[in-house]
Amino acid sequence: MENKYKSVIERAVMKLYERYPELQERFGEMGKQKCYEDNVHHFNYLQTTAAAGDEKVFIDYALWLNNVLISRGMKSDHLIDNFVCILEALEESDSEEADSFQDYLNAGIRAIRENDLAQQLQKG
Repeated sequence: MENKYKSVIERAVMKLYERYPELQERFGEMGKQKCYEDNVHHFNYLQTTAAAGDEKVFIDYALWLNNVLISRGMKSDHLIDNFVCILEALEESDSEEADSFQDYLNAGIRAIRENDLAQQLQKG
C-alpha cells in the first residue's frame, strides 16, 4: 500500500509542514517521519473504507483518532488540517481512488466538526 500512495502521502506531509513551519522547528525530521507514518495509517483506513463501501468505517476511525489526539493535548483542527492536506494532495494526483477517498475524508471532517459542536453545546 505504502508505495501506491507514497507520492500523495509525501505531498500531504509537505503541505502540512509548509502551513505549519513550527512543526519542523519543534519536531525535526523525526516528526516529519512520524507524520508520514500517521498518514500511511489514514490511507490504510481509506482503503479499508473503500473495500467495505461504507463511509462509516472512516468516520468511526476519524472520531476515534480525534478523541485519542485530544486526550494527548491536541486539537481537532490538527487532524482536520491533516485531512485537508490529504484532500489537496489527492486532488493533484492521478489516483483512481481520489474521488472516493476525498468523499470519505470530507465525511470524517464533517463528523469531527459535528462532534465538537455537540460537545460544546453539552458544556454550554
